[in-house]
Amino acid sequence: MMRELELYIHIPFCIKKCLYCDFLSASAEPSVRDRYMNRLTDEIRAYAPDFRDCRVSSIYIGGGTPSVLEPEQIEKLMDALLGHFSVTENAEISMECNPGTLSGEKAAAMRRSGINRISLGLQSADDDELNSLGRIHTFAEFEQSFAIAREAEFSNINVDIMSGLPGQCVKSWEKTLRSTADLHPEHISAYSLMIEEGTPFFSRFHEDELARERGDRPEFLPSEEDDRLMYELTGELLNAYGYQRYEISNYALPGYECRHNIGYWTGKEYLGLGVGASSLIGNVRFRNTEIFENYMMPSGNMVSGAIKPFVRHEEERRGRKEEMEEFMFLGLRMTRGISRQDFRERFGVMPEDVYGDVLKGLENEGLLSFSEGRIFLTQKGVDVSNMVFMRFLL
Repeated sequence: MMRELELYIHIPFCIKKCLYCDFLSASAEPSVRDRYMNRLTDEIRAYAPDFRDCRVSSIYIGGGTPSVLEPEQIEKLMDALLGHFSVTENAEISMECNPGTLSGEKAAAMRRSGINRISLGLQSADDDELNSLGRIHTFAEFEQSFAIAREAEFSNINVDIMSGLPGQCVKSWEKTLRSTADLHPEHISAYSLMIEEGTPFFSRFHEDELARERGDRPEFLPSEEDDRLMYELTGELLNAYGYQRYEISNYALPGYECRHNIGYWTGKEYLGLGVGASSLIGNVRFRNTEIFENYMMPSGNMVSGAIKPFVRHEEERRGRKEEMEEFMFLGLRMTRGISRQDFRERFGVMPEDVYGDVLKGLENEGLLSFSEGRIFLTQKGVDVSNMVFMRFLL
């Protein structure tokens, strides 16, 4: 029986790095992008033989901004993936796109090459907020990109939006929610801004974030009260538009839940290709080097008789304890929660045998609920999910 595998492809290029972004990405000349795509194709060819016994159920092309690639580069990438891996006929194949980088020609090339899902990064429908984030587009340009995707017959589109932005208020967040939902994308990811160390936003707003956590009123970021109102409004408004929340930050029309993300939250194996990409194969987690020049140089690393274009970094073999922890706090991110029987089939014991006191305590606090053999977060539990997850660390 063939194993199921997910693929993640990292394209590290963008037009301009956003001020909040801590992903591995940077702008680059066309010649550098071309060399990288050649190296990435080499990596695909080199690793595919190790996964002959796998069928690929989803492919996610992320970044960076993959839509900065030229149409012929997109087609070359997809030819390599479909030609060397066993991809199922109904596989979900997603590609991230930023407004301002998507043309009709690119969208047509994406559809022609097999990509069937687009993820558009909007973040905000307010141009002032977009400017404060360092985005390269306006809301009108996002609408143009959305129309291009529909004209190319994409029937599965995700839109990313973000709350908790500097200067944002509940009213402007409602405008973003309604402007997005009015376009009827099949999927909406509604995230809260994270102030990540090493970004321009960290130096500007870290003290504000700490003040909000203390319950003080921040100077630039929304207050804790407004942040809570935005969070509550998100679920209420999107539900009224027909979107169902299936994960803490993700909403979808029925049948359009992101299969790639669900695979990640349920512990499926995934192989990451490209600079800095992470993988989980069996019980081993590893990633590629994040140093671009090192990735571009053949390492001579021999695996299965082939020279791999990179060396595994930070290789970590997960033990039973780590696997149990991840099963709980990744699975509980989904509104359907985890199956007690699935836990038993995987680990040979019931969740109560390992987490009895934790589960009972969280249930008594109104943070967890039990129904039909499943364990899931209550709405109160979702509100403090990070605290709940910490309780499952053995």
